[in-house]
Amino acid sequence: MICENLKNIRGEIADAAERSGRDPADIQLLAVSKRMDTSKIQEAYECGHLVFGENFIQEAREKIGRLDKSISWHFIGHLQSNKAKIAAQLFQVIETVDRLKVARALNKHAADLGKFLDILVQINIGREEQKSGVYPQDAEQFIRKVGTLQNLRVRGLMIMPPFSSDPEKARPYFRALKKMADQFQEQGYFADEYPVVLSMGMTNDFTVAVEEGSTLVRVGTAIFGKR
Repeated sequence: MICENLKNIRGEIADAAERSGRDPADIQLLAVSKRMDTSKIQEAYECGHLVFGENFIQEAREKIGRLDKSISWHFIGHLQSNKAKIAAQLFQVIETVDRLKVARALNKHAADLGKFLDILVQINIGREEQKSGVYPQDAEQFIRKVGTLQNLRVRGLMIMPPFSSDPEKARPYFRALKKMADQFQEQGYFADEYPVVLSMGMTNDFTVAVEEGSTLVRVGTAIFGKR
């Protein structure tokens, strides 16, 4: 079932990319595996999927130690600075950087590990008080400061737009993030030797996100089923 789900989602991504004149190969599918047994992650891995996202440090640490080392792990939850050391050890990408304290902690621990850590800056695109993320009006100043940290590579931006059962209501937020990312790219704020990453779109709205420029969609339920 998981193999079939992955195949179907990749097909939907390809269709959405082609509708918008994009190459489907430019969009990465991140399988959100939070609260999923390692057996399900292993099944997805055996289907050829290599990129997974986790929300909780302790849960991720237990899983990552039991699964193949070729898997790439993204942290997509709210990160506390006192967990930055473990996050820097476990993950290849931190998608939710939104505070300088966290960025500086990640930079320190990445340096201690002798590695460069890829990060995304989370933007609170809907300016929702209950959500994490840098407000759009503060994003440029924030990303400039984070960009000075030598062991972090700022690869792009990530959002979680206001939830709606209608995917079309997310479209303006996706479009706004793409515009912001284009401006930041022109100003040289991203690691320039890499393609810019736009992490936007989840199970409910990932096809709309792809149409609006997403390069990474985070899908869990449609792959693994309900938690």
